[in-house]
Amino acid sequence: MRLLLAALAFAAFAAPGMARDRQAIPAATEVGKPESCIPLRQIRETRVHGDRTIDFIMNGRKVYRNTLPNACPGLGFEERFTYETSLSQLCSVDIITVLYATPALQRGASCGLGQFQPVTLAK
Repeated sequence: MRLLLAALAFAAFAAPGMARDRQAIPAATEVGKPESCIPLRQIRETRVHGDRTIDFIMNGRKVYRNTLPNACPGLGFEERFTYETSLSQLCSVDIITVLYATPALQRGASCGLGQFQPVTLAK
């Protein structure tokens, strides 16, 4: 009985984060070859889909999907990250760092990016 209660308590505690992290990744069709870098000045917004997928929406509505080679803990829950680069591009060799909102913007896991695949998102 105690084991059952402990399992239910864990499920109730873990469920909100787990549900958010397992959000559906929007369907997309690949258009063209993956690219190693994208220009920073062209990035209009980013959309995080779980711990491994980020869509980079560019000026002109072009979209690049980046699938990280490994899961980045906390990325899907926080949906925010930072990066540092000395170039005018963001590249597949660059590292992103998850930003936690509380107590104040705090750094989390650092993870490598994958290739930038141009895609058309399904409507």
